Amino acid sequence: MATIEFQGKSFNVDEDGFIESYSEFSEEWVQWVKKEEGIDELTDEHRQVIKVLQDYYEKNGIAPMVRILSKLTGFKLKHIYELFPSGPGKGACKMAGLPKPTGCV
Repeated sequence: MATIEFQGKSFNVDEDGFIESYSEFSEEWVQWVKKEEGIDELTDEHRQVIKVLQDYYEKNGIAPMVRILSKLTGFKLKHIYELFPSGPGKGACKMAGLPKPTGCV
């Protein structure tokens, strides 16, 4: 397990760079992933996707499938990829502090 230091916070991450514990999620984590993903500015749409992912995860213990994420946000899958170029699983779930998805996200 690796540790990332960013803006005075430490985060334990797995081999794919996903935060080890959802309880460690913070704004500093969002800013680190934003930088790593090459996203210049976080918009309200980015925040909406993050919030939907977190709400779903807190209720169900897993990340939603992409079609569910698209339905819950009201965004087409293409737009989610525009917001998170590495995709809903690698980019959005990582930024939301969720564990690496095992299914089809």
